[in-house]
Amino acid sequence: MSAKKNPQEACEAYRAAFPPGELEMFRVDPIDRVGIPVVAASLRLKTGTQFATHGHGATLEEAEADALGKLAEGVFTEAALRALAREKGTYRELARTRGPSGVVDPLKLCLPAGSPYHADMELTWVTVTRLTTGEKVLIPEEWVATRSGRLRGRTPLITPITHGQGAGLAHEQALTHGLLELFQHDGNALRSRALDQGVVLDLKDAALGPELQSLLAHYGRLGIEVIAKLACSDFGLVSLYVVGRDPVLRDQPMALTACGEAADLDRERALHKALLEYAESRTRKAFANGSLELAEKLAPPGYMNRFLSHTKLEDEEPRALQAMADWTQLSAPQMRSLMEQRVLAERGRVPFTSLPTPPNLGDARQRGELLVRKLTQAGFDILVADMSPAEHSVFSLKVIVPGLEVETMSDHRIGERGVAKLLARQDPLAGLGKPPEGAQRVRLTPEAEERLGGPAWFHSRLAEAIVGRLYPLYREPERHAAQLLLRQRRYGGTSS
Repeated sequence: MSAKKNPQEACEAYRAAFPPGELEMFRVDPIDRVGIPVVAASLRLKTGTQFATHGHGATLEEAEADALGKLAEGVFTEAALRALAREKGTYRELARTRGPSGVVDPLKLCLPAGSPYHADMELTWVTVTRLTTGEKVLIPEEWVATRSGRLRGRTPLITPITHGQGAGLAHEQALTHGLLELFQHDGNALRSRALDQGVVLDLKDAALGPELQSLLAHYGRLGIEVIAKLACSDFGLVSLYVVGRDPVLRDQPMALTACGEAADLDRERALHKALLEYAESRTRKAFANGSLELAEKLAPPGYMNRFLSHTKLEDEEPRALQAMADWTQLSAPQMRSLMEQRVLAERGRVPFTSLPTPPNLGDARQRGELLVRKLTQAGFDILVADMSPAEHSVFSLKVIVPGLEVETMSDHRIGERGVAKLLARQDPLAGLGKPPEGAQRVRLTPEAEERLGGPAWFHSRLAEAIVGRLYPLYREPERHAAQLLLRQRRYGGTSS
């Protein structure tokens, strides 16, 4: 993410730090009718590797800086991972030689339910830094990597994800971005998408700032009913998301699946972020997954050939690719019906004014310090992999906080917090004791099991049934991949 105060400076810094390659960036929001700036950015390195992102902002300059910041996260992480030293060994061996604080216990990292992991399994480890002490700590490489293709070990415990990445012109800016993203995913992992709890934020009596009022009025003039929902307010933060009803669509049913998510120390900042991201989500989903012919009309001449020549369907997750290809075949009424069932449901209301909002947030450094303090006081460890490019004024970090929940409904990763939340609401997805048919044991430390009241299970089969056709809300293929798959089939090709 770039600094809002000077997006032009951020753009120049990112461009200067990128390795040699072909950078392409253009505005794509005309594919939708909201009109909030959204840009598509891609960078094709001389090595043949291609990165692609989208960015948004209240202005075009902010959208460009946002897109380049997201691009920087991927580019610099890939470069750093190639140079990162690996160490092979088992957790038991490493904990004995380095001490328990020098290596992360995988049982604290929210493994998939039923994971075959055991303390004598050989894993491939990399070194990260404990933020509060500067101590070097080993962690399995798949928690630092963002793509499976960059792993060197043969038995990864999870599918790598991008959560926790942050970029900026200062270390504290990148750290704050990474931490807030982790808060965001922890907050909505079991309360949104297919598990939407329907807790709508009532904005009626809220004395909102002028920027928020203007943004909400803009959606209102368009006839779009934006629905802000609460994920949680754990740690004294606000984690929320925005979905919407749009009765007037052009030829983009995909816009009905849009969702803007945000977490912040301040409720208004969180809502403003989510409203802008909702607009980006509408545009991004339509451009990235809709008709190639329509996308090509927005792009510079020759873009489609340049981009698709570097797109490899074999690198895509088969389920995400197929599910999105299926979505592209739905009409607007069909898509609207699919979303109304869960995503747009309302089951209760909470006053927006009841959410946290500190009297004085301070600058990026102070906000970062407050986030770190909230986590450490709650007993969490903060680990940082510094992926920043050498000799440039750009920072890129991957932040890992063992115990924060993530990817529960897509990858069935769940830990103590997730189990506790499901038990508290008596959700049939989790329980204690012997797992019923279709469920698998949650991999926890003995201490966590004792706090919960015994060994826990997660009902993986039920989770699959609940997610069903909503899987693209969790995982999407790369830009244009779904349409490329359909085109190959149309002309006699085969799927990945």
